[in-house]
Amino acid sequence: MSQLSERRKFLATSALTIAGSASASFNPVHFPKGKAEHCVFIWLGGGMGQTDSFDPKRVGDPKKKIAGSYYKAIDTSVKGVQVCEHFSKIAPLMDRMTIIRSINHDVIDEHAAAVNRMHTGRNVTGTVVYPSIGSAVAHEKGAAQDGAPSYVLIGYPNVTRGPGFLGSKFNYLYLTDTVSGPAGLSRPEMITVPRQDRREALLSELRKVNKVAGKDKALQDYETALEQSLKLSGPAFSKVFNLTEENSTLRDSYGGEFGQRCLLARRLIERGVRFIEVSHNLNFSNGTGWDVHNQGIEKQHVLIQELDQALAALVLDLESKKMLDKTLIVVATEFGRPPEFDGGGGRGHQSKTFSVLLAGAGLKHQGAFGETDELAKKPVKDLVSVPDFFATIHASLGIDPSKNLYDGDRPVPITDSGVPVKVLF
Repeated sequence: MSQLSERRKFLATSALTIAGSASASFNPVHFPKGKAEHCVFIWLGGGMGQTDSFDPKRVGDPKKKIAGSYYKAIDTSVKGVQVCEHFSKIAPLMDRMTIIRSINHDVIDEHAAAVNRMHTGRNVTGTVVYPSIGSAVAHEKGAAQDGAPSYVLIGYPNVTRGPGFLGSKFNYLYLTDTVSGPAGLSRPEMITVPRQDRREALLSELRKVNKVAGKDKALQDYETALEQSLKLSGPAFSKVFNLTEENSTLRDSYGGEFGQRCLLARRLIERGVRFIEVSHNLNFSNGTGWDVHNQGIEKQHVLIQELDQALAALVLDLESKKMLDKTLIVVATEFGRPPEFDGGGGRGHQSKTFSVLLAGAGLKHQGAFGETDELAKKPVKDLVSVPDFFATIHASLGIDPSKNLYDGDRPVPITDSGVPVKVLF
């Protein structure tokens, strides 16, 4: 064989090898498969400041306008990893958690757009309504038990939490507090039994018309939602909302209303719900929530302490029930805050780097992953994009983060080409 032929053979073989390797890297068989079966997605609406929580730096001074953290830092159970002093309950549990300190996005520092990005993984567009992370998980995994919804939102309904092009079948059941129960599952007093019977008779006629005329998607979606509502309004599922069934000592360990939502999330997991979002942005004691402009920052520690108590209780409760390895806990927010103080002593908005947290799910927790500069203004090591963050959530739940969803016939990548944080698997 001539030297030229040998060279051609080598190049051809090399090309096949490279092609095979590239293909393998995107092969669903090769994505890291977590063993979590459920996800509790704790949402800190308003923008939790990273320097005042999970990525503490030098202490600043709002009066003298010296940039830095608002609080002192404390050590955790993971060597070299510190958190804000008000996280005294989760600090000893940090070996079950990983703070991702280098997450970032390029969305304008405005709440609505950033909330959409951190729920759908995409920017807002005029052509496609993308599904939320909760709806995507519901689509891929479904409910874990019959007679349970796949997705529950404990907070106010919002399009950014919705199913987008996946359709209403993968929407959420929602409630705004732990006392009233799910919205829409009980018949209002003004709707009498005869009136309800007339409505069902009308629906029956519409079903007949639908069968004759062909498949009308809007009506099908309505029927699906109605059927699900009838199942969930029964006593078998409704009892999950009775928190008084729990030991009073355990209930107290979770804290106030936000903590009770986290306790309810654990009960919903036991009942077979796949994805629960728990919002911590209702009825804030500091008046502004995590959006700590001006004087809002003065009682920010109260919010941090509420999160600390509820998160620690949830982790220990799940662990005691042998459920922590089967449950991914996520703590997320739309963006962070700059280390500089504004004119009133509070902080503005910052999306170029901030912190989120993962716990449980049988992951190889690091305490912290990713690094920021000396004031947490920009990431400097192990950057994690929002698609990467979503890919990590999906992979933790055994969902292939490289697969496509479909908007009609149009393929849409489930994570916008995100790559999981592989050191966690």
